[in-house]
Amino acid sequence: MDEWLNKKDLEFREWMLDERRRLGIDRAVKAYVSAKETALQKMPELEEMRKEVRMIKEESIRKMPELAKAAMDAIIDLKGMAYLAKDAKRAQEIFKEVVGRGKLVVKSKSLTSEEICLNEALEEAGNTVYETDLGEFIIQLRKEKPSHIINPSVHVPREEVAKTFSQLLKREVKPDINGLVSVAREFLREKFCTADVGITGANVVAAKTGTIFIIENEGNARFVSNAPPIHIAITGMEKVVPTLSDAFKVVQVLPPYATGVLMAAYVSLITGPSKTADIEKTIVYGAHGPKALHLVLLDNGRTEMANSPDFREALYCLRCGGCMYECPVYRILGGSFGNNYFGGIGIIWSYFTRGSEGVAAAINACTKCGRCKTVCPLEIDVPKMVETLKSRLVREGYAHPRHREIMESIAKNKNPFGLERQGNGS
Repeated sequence: MDEWLNKKDLEFREWMLDERRRLGIDRAVKAYVSAKETALQKMPELEEMRKEVRMIKEESIRKMPELAKAAMDAIIDLKGMAYLAKDAKRAQEIFKEVVGRGKLVVKSKSLTSEEICLNEALEEAGNTVYETDLGEFIIQLRKEKPSHIINPSVHVPREEVAKTFSQLLKREVKPDINGLVSVAREFLREKFCTADVGITGANVVAAKTGTIFIIENEGNARFVSNAPPIHIAITGMEKVVPTLSDAFKVVQVLPPYATGVLMAAYVSLITGPSKTADIEKTIVYGAHGPKALHLVLLDNGRTEMANSPDFREALYCLRCGGCMYECPVYRILGGSFGNNYFGGIGIIWSYFTRGSEGVAAAINACTKCGRCKTVCPLEIDVPKMVETLKSRLVREGYAHPRHREIMESIAKNKNPFGLERQGNGS
């Protein structure tokens, strides 16, 4: 078997045979579906609003380079710093330059930071990094990969979380969910207050004002973005929209589809570093919040996607993760169905951000059933993109061995069964 396929096949088998992981995902799916249905029934206005957001994203992707530049200029005018990283390597270099060595770093959840393997890069530079989102904290302690873009530890049932926390604290921790949350809260509180640098993602950025929006439920991102003296936000170029009004519409649509709530518990708007002008109307930067704000906008394949009529639509994704809970393949394969980004939409994203080999096997698991498109708030046609990408991967030499045998048999024997032709009959 081809090496690229053999490696993924082993990962698939590991997930399918792991009842512990399946239990965690099954519990999460039931809770999510019920919560989302309730939220959508209470917000009939979302039907029209999600169509507006689709149009906003279409316009934003058409103008992506211009909007990225406008956002960066606005942040610089606010006495912040802004960078455009062409790829993961350059993004890592920027973070190393800003963070330095020997620092304590706290992070809130950021898919984009995982895309560039940021934690590993900072730790190699001699820094200590703590994830503060509960799910990310759990899998960091367990040295596992995320398995969902919103709920990264969705595959870990409470019993396993209790074992992990017991090992951390060297005492027995019971598998009570409220108690487990309290354990994480107590452990991380000191890290927030002593950290040198806070790193967050950004759910959306308003180009005109340079405003960074961070949506969350736990409250950890507020600590991360406010307590340390340096705040660095990283997000993809596709997250920039023209105005505050556009950004607020994204903020309203995302939570019901992401977690089944009418609105997230916290929505932070950050427009420049903290400042005060209370003494003689003289502006001083670095009041109660960070003295320095940095925004890193990441390209890493996004410009290529934007320029492709076949795959541009993938950039409209809000990262709600709802399609994964509906995906029958994800429910079985979990975090192995993708590479950093998961599900059908994750296959497209992983191809452009991580390369062919990481998705060549996973793409064959997608049934193209269309349930992802049906539940997507922006009605992104994922099955169509998956089919197009599969053809491209075959041309790149990543045909499944069995599919390759069938194609060769058809070319040679005029049948897919490997049966040699008999006589001169057609």
